[in-house]
Amino acid sequence: MSIELTWGDEQVRAIFHSEEPDLTSRFDQLFPSVWPEYNRHGDVLHPAWEQLYECFPEYQFVLVEERTGRMIARGNTIPFVWDGTVDGLPGGIDDLIVLGLAGQEKGLEPNTISAMAAEVPRRNRSKGFGVLVLKTMAALAEARGFANLLAPARPSWKERYPLAPISEYVTWKAADGLPFDPWLRAHLMLGAEILKPAPESLRITGTVAEWESWTGLAYPATGTYVFPWGLSTLDIDRDADRGRYWEPNVWILHKVPPGG
Repeated sequence: MSIELTWGDEQVRAIFHSEEPDLTSRFDQLFPSVWPEYNRHGDVLHPAWEQLYECFPEYQFVLVEERTGRMIARGNTIPFVWDGTVDGLPGGIDDLIVLGLAGQEKGLEPNTISAMAAEVPRRNRSKGFGVLVLKTMAALAEARGFANLLAPARPSWKERYPLAPISEYVTWKAADGLPFDPWLRAHLMLGAEILKPAPESLRITGTVAEWESWTGLAYPATGTYVFPWGLSTLDIDRDADRGRYWEPNVWILHKVPPGG
């Protein structure tokens, strides 16, 4: 499959894992810190992450500039069966990967594609490459014959307001009436709609020492903590030696093609 897009004066091409599987490791070597460290230790998501590449290699891609061969971003998606209703959405990204992998194992025919991650290295941010990843995902969905592209979006400014419930945060608007959050705003400017918040999307648990290592903070007493880059709060139980965190996301729907 060939997906090419124009970005400014550049031609950008999506190269899929099924075509060049070594690109994933090369991307990781070049850009080791796309996510904050704690975000790489999901109880459900990260043990299953490599199965995306094993089971759905044609749905994972790296964006490359045609002229220079430079890798600029990466996209991960998963096909699954959705009944088309808000109530029928997975609880979040953890449930999504479980549902997609189970459907593949059972031989179910997927009818929907969902984003899993849009990874833009820090040095490439503020250049609009996240939007380019979304456009590539929409083009992939259309090429595969899907009418919907879903996304459990990770709001980019939620880390500034970890005490605000995600149900409240999604209602915040800028002066022009579009979402206050830049990443949610980017989705809606492409014609998408917000379906609902997912307050318990990604579960991360670890020992107190692990959380201190992941976040660079000490947690000297049992209690609830705000920590760097966290979208919500962290609950620490010193007696049980556990830290528990639920990362919220926001379910967003893109019709394919846009406006369809």
